[in-house]
Amino acid sequence: MTELATRDLEYTYNDTRLIGYFVAEPETKKPGLILLHDATGVSPAMEDAARRAAALGYSVLLADLWGERRIPQGPDEIGQLIGGLVGDQETWMGRIRAAHQELLAQPEVDADNVAAFGYCFGGSSGLEYARVGGDVKGVVSFHGGLDRISTEWTPGAAAAKILVLTGADDPMASPDAVGALQAGLTAAGVDWEVASYGATKHAFTSPDVDKLGRPDLAYNARADRRSWNAFTFFLEEIFEASEVTEVAGLSCHS
Repeated sequence: MTELATRDLEYTYNDTRLIGYFVAEPETKKPGLILLHDATGVSPAMEDAARRAAALGYSVLLADLWGERRIPQGPDEIGQLIGGLVGDQETWMGRIRAAHQELLAQPEVDADNVAAFGYCFGGSSGLEYARVGGDVKGVVSFHGGLDRISTEWTPGAAAAKILVLTGADDPMASPDAVGALQAGLTAAGVDWEVASYGATKHAFTSPDVDKLGRPDLAYNARADRRSWNAFTFFLEEIFEASEVTEVAGLSCHS
């Protein structure tokens, strides 16, 4: 397997410095993925997720939603950061669009083939980006908080295909919230799929979440494995016509 190269990418939105983490195979042009982080920010765990996705054959930008690569220190700060973006959709979506544009500027990215995926708040962010017309082929949400997003999808506005991977016992994605999302997607004519994993709580892909001792959070190895398999198949399907090409003269370094 070809070794992956990584580099930090700095970009801005409304004078806020955003510092993303980019992973790609050097000297090739592949479909691009925008990774939208969970509440922890551009953390080592999210960097691992970016590398894991890149190893599948994609060029991945882990976007910085908080700004300045901020790593929140505890639930109070996390709540403030999430609430700040949810309450200011222009900034929320603007930071994702800025990451999208930065991804497209990288020579290792096939600009005609881009998707987004995210975890927890990042999953919510990806769905909302698709809802407002983000120009991506698909969005995958891993245990996204469906209580954070609108269910009003305008017919024709969202071109992205949608895959929602959620836990049946996730209080942030209740049956009512899942049903409302499905109804909105169907009414808008969006190509969607929802996989709900039984006996599975919020943050089921994170092995470290059990350390928090919260009853609503739990790692689930089965759901983690199944959701990753669904994710990889979904990407293969939406990018089936894309090709990997050499990028002449490109030099990358870790």
